[in-house]
Amino acid sequence: MNNVEGTPSGMGDITSDDKLWAALAYVFSPLVPIIILLMEEKKKRPFIAAHNMQALVFGIAWNVIIVPIIATVTFGCGAILVLFPIYYGYKAYQGEYVTIPVITNFVKNQGWV
Repeated sequence: MNNVEGTPSGMGDITSDDKLWAALAYVFSPLVPIIILLMEEKKKRPFIAAHNMQALVFGIAWNVIIVPIIATVTFGCGAILVLFPIYYGYKAYQGEYVTIPVITNFVKNQGWV
């Protein structure tokens, strides 16, 4: 059962600070997720923790694998793909838990969330 739309029960209250850090993790990944990992009080917050590792894996895969391939295949016309991290950040800022195909399952199966 959900206590807030898109929020698993038992995850505690989500503060505006939690939403901001989760959004920043997607938009400025992989830099912000690494900073969050160094901040003890932030990485212990359930909402931030749920988004942080997912944003880190997404950011690494996005910047190292996906963007170079798309830019090469589309001759640079794939620049619109920059909207994906912004969209995920927006959803996190709305207090929702984001599900990214393949990455969400990978992070959960590794036990990082």
